[in-house]
Amino acid sequence: MATKIFLNLPVKDLDKSVAFYTRLGFTFNPQFTDETATCMIVGENIFVMLLTESKFLQFTKKQIADTSEFTEVLISIDAESNQAVDELVEKAIQAGGRQPVETKDYGFMYQRSFEDLDGHHWEVLFMDMSKFPGA
Repeated sequence: MATKIFLNLPVKDLDKSVAFYTRLGFTFNPQFTDETATCMIVGENIFVMLLTESKFLQFTKKQIADTSEFTEVLISIDAESNQAVDELVEKAIQAGGRQPVETKDYGFMYQRSFEDLDGHHWEVLFMDMSKFPGA
């Protein structure tokens, strides 16, 4: 059984990506950081490895998806409140990201999204399960 999750994402410019995610409030594990990769800490057991494209290609025989044309993954993370969702997405936009789809409010779930500098699609959401239909 898995105890940790490591998501690997290719990036065009590692320094710019680190600066982008630092502005969003993320930190990095220096033990897993060099000029080709860094380990972004998302949660206690959740990490995102930002890998230069050449490093990423060492782990696969497939081409890297052109995120201007294709979505390779939707990454969803939770936030503590609707306000925290808004704050994180606004930080992403101010740091050079963009909001690809409109904000969604399902009553029990509030959701916004951003694309990072490499077009990776992040969903940020807050769920209030006391408002879940049928709860």
